[in-house]
Amino acid sequence: MTLGSVVLVAAIPHPAGVPPLYAAGIAENPCAPHDVIVVPAGSRQHYFPSSSVLETTPATACQQAAVRADRQWLSAGIVPGDSPQLTSLATRALLDLRLSTRPDGAVIAGWHDRWEYSWPRDSSWVAVALAVTGHAGDSLRILRFLQQTQLPSGTWAARYRPDGSGPVDDGRPAELDANGWVPWAVWCWSVAEKESGRGVDGQLAGLWPMVEAAADATVRSLSPDGLPTASMDYWENSVQVTLGTAAPLLTGLRAAADIAGELGQKTSAANWARAATRLADGIAAGFGRYGYHRLPYTDTGDDAAVTFLGPPFAAAGPAVVSAITDTERSLRLPNGGILPGSDWPGNRTTAWTAETAFFALFDAETGHQQSTSQLLTWFALHTTRLGTLPEKVDARGRAVSAAPLAWTDAAVLLTLVAQAHPLPVVPVPAG
Repeated sequence: MTLGSVVLVAAIPHPAGVPPLYAAGIAENPCAPHDVIVVPAGSRQHYFPSSSVLETTPATACQQAAVRADRQWLSAGIVPGDSPQLTSLATRALLDLRLSTRPDGAVIAGWHDRWEYSWPRDSSWVAVALAVTGHAGDSLRILRFLQQTQLPSGTWAARYRPDGSGPVDDGRPAELDANGWVPWAVWCWSVAEKESGRGVDGQLAGLWPMVEAAADATVRSLSPDGLPTASMDYWENSVQVTLGTAAPLLTGLRAAADIAGELGQKTSAANWARAATRLADGIAAGFGRYGYHRLPYTDTGDDAAVTFLGPPFAAAGPAVVSAITDTERSLRLPNGGILPGSDWPGNRTTAWTAETAFFALFDAETGHQQSTSQLLTWFALHTTRLGTLPEKVDARGRAVSAAPLAWTDAAVLLTLVAQAHPLPVVPVPAG
């Protein structure tokens, strides 16, 4: 992978604990399509419309060909959004995901040295976003990369080198939530393909060993109370039993059970259905007692991961809906975005875009059109100069940190799709 320019940080001073904007976005090297140019934060360049190619005059033959390829790729799927502003947001998110998905299926989380790796969590969301926008081949490529990187234990390391050479050996422990996100991504991909009238049996059977190993590992992780063993979750700051791990694992077990049923794997389907019931009961007892906060059996702080208990991940009862609504209200910042949690140890005036998108997705899935539109407009107003979605938005409303962030791109795209038509919800298996 080639980075075609050096990232320049913004010159505007930032408060302590708030990063600068590391880049305005990413662009395609038109004469070397797999090379990515990181565009400096202060750049005044623009893209050719509906492309990832930076404008020059006159346009070269390479540029013209690359622009055509981008537009053909976009036209092969859907670009969601009910206004020109939101369609533009979706176009850039899609094109950024296209560039961030490498030829081997690795998804670059963010184009800066801290994020230039492939997290199974982010990759799963990207695979779903591409599947539901009509780019099933790209989605399947991501799923196959995840299959190649799965460990013999059925789990995944926290993150991987994008060239496929293996996990990043930085002492970071495994993050068990991948065992939920990956089966969910496989399930979503298969549903999207079937809804498009294409058969998936052969390809789904090829992904089955990954799903089976992941679900079996989840079952082994469950403690007598039904909750999983302690693990680092998406906050990546401690090893604990958290809602951010338990909720995705529940979705993953249910997705795996549904896939098993479709493939005639009745024993696995029944085993995982029973395990999902145990885990659901454990979540209700451990987290539900205190309003679905971050940690079980205690009245701890709110966590944006509560959204993982609602649509499109699961049908939500009144208690969960109330918890999500209350959490969205409690984590909202004056700049309009949302914090990861009330006990978040980092800067508490800076919004995180992925977490903000979790609530937008829930609102879209549950028919709250006004709040969905407000949050989507917030995203459109807080991009970089190139229209790229950043990881964070500071107290003054400035895009900061990495841009683009693949997880945010995926979550916003899913919200835009769900705004027009709710995404399918993983069914609760019998048992």
